[in-house]
Amino acid sequence: MYIVIVGAGDTGVPLIEIATADGNEVVVVERDSDRAEKASREFDCLVINDDATSKETLKDAGIDRADALISTTDQDATNIMVCLLAQELEVPNIVSVVNNPEHMDLYRQIGVNTMENPQRLIAEYLYRAVRRPSIVDFMRIGEDAEVFEIIVESDAPIAGKTLMEANEDGLLGDEMLIVAIERDSEDHPITPRGNTRIEAGDLVTVYSGKGTTPDVTDIFGHTEDHN
Repeated sequence: MYIVIVGAGDTGVPLIEIATADGNEVVVVERDSDRAEKASREFDCLVINDDATSKETLKDAGIDRADALISTTDQDATNIMVCLLAQELEVPNIVSVVNNPEHMDLYRQIGVNTMENPQRLIAEYLYRAVRRPSIVDFMRIGEDAEVFEIIVESDAPIAGKTLMEANEDGLLGDEMLIVAIERDSEDHPITPRGNTRIEAGDLVTVYSGKGTTPDVTDIFGHTEDHN
């Protein structure tokens, strides 16, 4: 892929590293001269030290043949302007960081794929590690729903039960679904069916329509989330 990345800051640098390591042809546009110089030294890509809100700068970056543009600056006004120009120049895939959640609707109105402020996501993960210590990993879906990973404790109400039995006992309910199971004795993740038995030590991936509330994590034997 030919990818234009706008910004070589805290978000842009790891993105440049990933994109170049994966064999993509990457062009970076960075207005700050020190950041631009550092990126050009560290990565095998073309770095343009200029303002990406200029159509001429994007043309210099080869935007006419770009498969994607990703804007990563910490200024939403800059990101939005860059995305609008990329749309005008008919870039097929446009993605941007959103720094202020209040601007999310604006990005959606102009039809840009978005990612929430990475610093805020990190902060949420850190807070979750304290607030819900049982959760291994999670992803929020909409306002309340979440997909999360959790280890089944030996004294968990669901341990030793099949999914059908757990459902009959009212443990799962209408808003919860176990979508995958990782087990030490298995080489690959298990796709659960009604007769699949949940064992202590399983790492289960769960969808919960009401999120990871303490009564949800209780099912898997984690009462510490009440603290």
